[in-house]
Amino acid sequence: MAWLLGLALLVVFVAGFWTFFVAQWRMSLEEPSDWGHTFAIPFISGYLVWLRREQILSVALRPCWPAASVVVLGILGYALATFGPGWFAQHHNARGGSVGITLIGLCWLILGSRATKYMIFALCYWIIFGQKVSDGILRPVTERMQDWSSIGAYWSFVAMGSDVERSGNVLTIWHDGEQQALNVAEACSGMRMLVAFLALGVLIAYTSLTSFWQRGLLILAGFPVSLGVNVLRVVTLGILGWFDVNFTTGEFHSFIGLVWLVPALGLYLGVLWLIRNMFVESDDHDDALSSEPTDAH
Repeated sequence: MAWLLGLALLVVFVAGFWTFFVAQWRMSLEEPSDWGHTFAIPFISGYLVWLRREQILSVALRPCWPAASVVVLGILGYALATFGPGWFAQHHNARGGSVGITLIGLCWLILGSRATKYMIFALCYWIIFGQKVSDGILRPVTERMQDWSSIGAYWSFVAMGSDVERSGNVLTIWHDGEQQALNVAEACSGMRMLVAFLALGVLIAYTSLTSFWQRGLLILAGFPVSLGVNVLRVVTLGILGWFDVNFTTGEFHSFIGLVWLVPALGLYLGVLWLIRNMFVESDDHDDALSSEPTDAH
């Protein structure tokens, strides 16, 4: 009966926020290289809840009626994001945030405070990483990473002894007396890689690390890793452009980005290994000292 009621509630929940889910599905299909990972986020969140199943089932599941106000707040926010003023209405992330607030409120209302406490991370993970982030929110970061990618690629070519000039985000490279213009566009900013690594970093930090500083360090490592690998990707496209300028455009351009994801993932996992193994916890060190024999004198 509990499973049937849960399934019925899920159907009602999806139907009530159908506009948001359809829009998110369409965006993920139209831009798979940027937001295709959002298809996997609900399953990851479900897995995180599954990891906590023993703690959830060990507490008394009692309704928390004051949480109904959170559900009402989420529904009102969704209505405002759909039918409200122009500066707020039709905003995908405003709708997504309202859907998330409603979902947290429902879990809190039905299961109670103690059970929801064990689920809150999984719910927030879905709210943050399970939807496309609007261009208006990402643009300031994207433009900055675009500049850094251009500067990093410029100095990489200089280090290789190439004759190169940089004008904004356009690199002009001379090779064998021929001039080649390499445009570091928004798609080459590394933003898509950063978003993916942030989602991956938060997941690994939560499941594999225990110290708060270790978790924060791993998440922050996503910035230099994604930026550095993206610089290498731009340099790779520039070198390939010496042989055929068509390598820097079209499907091959996207293919090079996918190829560089493999070493980027390996580098990120290497950072995880360093964080977990470079430092010895003080408790372990103290235990080792206490186990050593002492001098009788």
